[in-house]
Amino acid sequence: MSRPPGKTTRAEARSAPVAAPAPAEPANEATAQMLGLVGRRIRELRKARDLTLSQLADLCGISSSMLSMVERGLTAPSIASLMVLAEALGKTASELIAAPSSASDLVVRGADVRPAEMSARGVRRVMKEDRVNGVTISINEYAPDGDQDEPARAHEGHEYGLLLEGELVVEVEGEAYQLGSGDLISFASRRPHRMWNEGVSVARSIWVDIDRK
Repeated sequence: MSRPPGKTTRAEARSAPVAAPAPAEPANEATAQMLGLVGRRIRELRKARDLTLSQLADLCGISSSMLSMVERGLTAPSIASLMVLAEALGKTASELIAAPSSASDLVVRGADVRPAEMSARGVRRVMKEDRVNGVTISINEYAPDGDQDEPARAHEGHEYGLLLEGELVVEVEGEAYQLGSGDLISFASRRPHRMWNEGVSVARSIWVDIDRK
């Protein structure tokens, strides 16, 4: 028995391929910029607290892959996730989504940079986080009589530290190097390292981290 032109049987309908859903509309420029700012802020605070991506993800009960996408500005965290992230980083949710400094891209004003605590060691001021070139430049201050029991850490990249004033001990793979004012140290970040101040005054340094992914 013939069927009318254009008609399909139920069996044919069930076996027919399902059309792929239309791709989601890309976020507008303003939204993309905000996601990038939030991601950079989270990453900056995480690094200031010497937390790895997986460590912060575990603290917040989210996956490392999701946190990585948030830090890269590729997805927006839920309100609940944002609040948990903020608490883990010692900030409020509103601070994570605060508007950026009014300083231009060419000049970063020191007065506009808010310090972030580095556990009990001191404070870190990220002067510039250049995601395009994978470079982060910060001014780190280490309190005297710092904690020598802090565990060594390792991560991807390479770093350079120039001590401006004071004294600083940098341990790389179990070998300690005593730095004085004007000394510079550089090493692959994947080598376990830690640092502390054995002096009687604050140690102040410029630190350059090169992120190699």
